[in-house]
Amino acid sequence: MLLDIHVRIKDALRGAIRSQWNIDPPEVILNQTPKIELGEFATPVSFELARQVKKAPRMIAGELIARTGKIDGVERMEVAGAGYINIFLDRAAAIRGSRLRGFATDPGKVIVEHTNINPNKAAHIGHLRNAKKTLDDVRRIIADSTVKFDYYCWDVYARVTPFYESNDPKHNLRAQTLKEIEEGDNDTARMAEAVAMTIARCHLRTMARINVHYDLLPRESDILHLKFWDYAFRQLREREAILLETKGKNKGCWVMRLETDSNDEDKIIVRSNGTVTYVGKDIAYQLWKLGLLDQDFKYDPFTEEQDVWVTTSSGGRPDHPAFGRGETVYNVIDVRQSYLQNVVRQGLLGLGYEEQARRSIHFSYEVVALSPACAEQLGIEISPEDRKRPHIEVSGRKGQGVKADDLLDTLESEARNEVGKRNPELKPAETDEIAHQIAVGALRYFLLKFTRTAIIAFDFKEALNFDGETGPYLQYATVRGNNIINKLRELEPNFDFDRVHKLLHDPKFAVFLNEAND
Repeated sequence: MLLDIHVRIKDALRGAIRSQWNIDPPEVILNQTPKIELGEFATPVSFELARQVKKAPRMIAGELIARTGKIDGVERMEVAGAGYINIFLDRAAAIRGSRLRGFATDPGKVIVEHTNINPNKAAHIGHLRNAKKTLDDVRRIIADSTVKFDYYCWDVYARVTPFYESNDPKHNLRAQTLKEIEEGDNDTARMAEAVAMTIARCHLRTMARINVHYDLLPRESDILHLKFWDYAFRQLREREAILLETKGKNKGCWVMRLETDSNDEDKIIVRSNGTVTYVGKDIAYQLWKLGLLDQDFKYDPFTEEQDVWVTTSSGGRPDHPAFGRGETVYNVIDVRQSYLQNVVRQGLLGLGYEEQARRSIHFSYEVVALSPACAEQLGIEISPEDRKRPHIEVSGRKGQGVKADDLLDTLESEARNEVGKRNPELKPAETDEIAHQIAVGALRYFLLKFTRTAIIAFDFKEALNFDGETGPYLQYATVRGNNIINKLRELEPNFDFDRVHKLLHDPKFAVFLNEAND
């Protein structure tokens, strides 16, 4: 729903900019306002335009609002401050015009790839290769029910980075390990397989706690083993979308030169030792998602209870669902991956797939951090200087962060205490179930209420607040509303609820209420 409104607002403003000043519009950014009284969104686009049209931002904002006119789903727009445009949604109209009953209006199949958690460690709030352990050692750790394997690997993962920095400054060991994994059929590859698949199961359990589920788990190794990359590599070379460097620091590497205005260096697609970079495999993978490869994965069930499938290089079941061949592909990856996603898109363009590149969308979002109070509550040590900061950034590589399960456990504990105070007559099982629902609602709403371009500083107190625009308040209001309706049903069994429901969704009735209020 919000994605639709975002698109409509941005398209309308861009069209008005072209019409008013006959210039190519800058990027239109929509931010959430600090208070709902200021509207749902605000855009600083007038400040960007000031340099081009040589006018004060506030004057530009007024002219832009007048030129834009009515936008479906928007009640009004107002000039604010030195030139911001505050946007107030017509919430009833927005809901009536939403796509809640269907994910997208794009024709054909839509593929959404999300989360993409690193299968070397536990999921953290944003989403083991230990040389000292043998394959048998790792298998024994996996089989030990007293060990939370994803947590164990979280700690190991944090120690790997400084290990490589001090013992492998030229990345020789890292390159050799990656090469062995890509080649397969050796203990290093088998260890990577055991670790990744075990942690993937942990990730599925974590994400299921917030009702997030998957259809397919594609494995990076299968892109190589099934020759997806060989096909893409051949096509990229023939189209001269990538070139072999014969001198300089990238000698022996296949690189892609990006047609951008930035000073980004040529992007390495294949290293001099023959291993493929992540972005190279992503290009081949994107070709598969868009149905541009003749090859397909083989598939096996991963977890029967959740109906999740996983790719495989051999065997496979013939009765698998139809995967891939999407008309539109959304890659939901954070904004730090924008450069690499641009390389993937450039790869499609280099192969002549202009229309498919247009329908290959990087749905980016800013990172999730923690408020200082939240970090301390979760046992993360912070300095006096950090306590003054608006948010504390987390890093799995450095071991600084909060595991998603720990966050959910804390949310449920806080919610359980509140439910127990308000409803002491409930049985423990009922209290636990309600606490879980409140915790999930609080987390999901807190993460969704901010615009994608805003860094979120997660805070327990704010997320679990039972007042204001929070998940718990919406749940509370829904329960209260249902209780009122149920009470009315008891008092007036013959009351025509269907007629009231239709009346409330009639636009003419909304106009009548507005006139009555005036």
